[in-house]
Amino acid sequence: MIKAPASIACFGEIVMRVSVPHGELPLQSARFEAHAGGAEANVAVALAALGRKTAMISAVPEGPIGDGVLGELRRHGVDVASVLRPAGRMGLYYYLPGGPMRPPEVVYDRAGSAFAEAGPADWNWDRLLGDAGWLHVSGVTPALGPRSAEAVLEAVTRARAGGIGVSFDGNWRGRLWERWQRDPAAILKPIVAQATLLFGNHRDAGLLLGQEFSGEGPDRRREAALALLDRFPSLEYIASTAREIVGPDVHRITARIDTRDDSGASDPVVVAPVIDRVGTGDAFAAGVLDGLWQGKGLVDAARNGLALSVLKHGIRGDFAPFSRPVVDRLSHVAQDIAR
Repeated sequence: MIKAPASIACFGEIVMRVSVPHGELPLQSARFEAHAGGAEANVAVALAALGRKTAMISAVPEGPIGDGVLGELRRHGVDVASVLRPAGRMGLYYYLPGGPMRPPEVVYDRAGSAFAEAGPADWNWDRLLGDAGWLHVSGVTPALGPRSAEAVLEAVTRARAGGIGVSFDGNWRGRLWERWQRDPAAILKPIVAQATLLFGNHRDAGLLLGQEFSGEGPDRRREAALALLDRFPSLEYIASTAREIVGPDVHRITARIDTRDDSGASDPVVVAPVIDRVGTGDAFAAGVLDGLWQGKGLVDAARNGLALSVLKHGIRGDFAPFSRPVVDRLSHVAQDIAR
């Protein structure tokens, strides 16, 4: 069992998501949809909505765009007092929803952002982690470049030394890594070595361990989880989902959590229609953490994560701002209107 922390810090870049309207190509009409987001910020918002005390550690450029983004996080209950405000530019990504026989696509515009340009001296970890009982990071941040990779490693190392629990979400971003690093595993392994809980599947395990896991279904995922737990002694939990894309807006998802001695998995859930897939993995991470902190068993914690992820599939934007009663009431069958 993981002891529930009094507060959770999430370290990573807060970005602006610019989305092409559904059913359109870029600039087919003169409009975009804008949302604040970012993997770690998504987790912070979701946990805050569940009643957890959360804070962002990040860097957002000074000026009205940065003000607006931070205002969104404040509105959802996230403490942004420790966010740095240097001069510079906002990290962006463009989301192209796709269509029949055309998969969704993400185009990054994050190079040289205020966050990516922050140097080691900009992060005072004694102060930034002073009130935290847990630190959440993801593989997106080290993928941004050597400065960000160094910052993540320093953060998790200092957290671990201070008795702070660490969760790491693999969040593989090949388009970011290919800009600067041919061997991401060399960067990621020292970071994962400090984590208590890893969000990742057999593909993440294959990247980190340099081997393939050829089994099918749950057996393959269990095999991969045990290999990770054996390689990284500090890890206690591996949480993952498996997604079958039945159609463009119909997905079937299962979730599981593995430890060295046990595992627990949810039943498959059909999600239809899928309104917006972006951020659903972060919602799963927040739900699993919340479930474990509530003292739930592995099966129920996996279900808790899947419930929040399923809810996120139904709304646009990166965030999953659902309260605990909404998550607890989730039914996996169609229901009539509540009046």
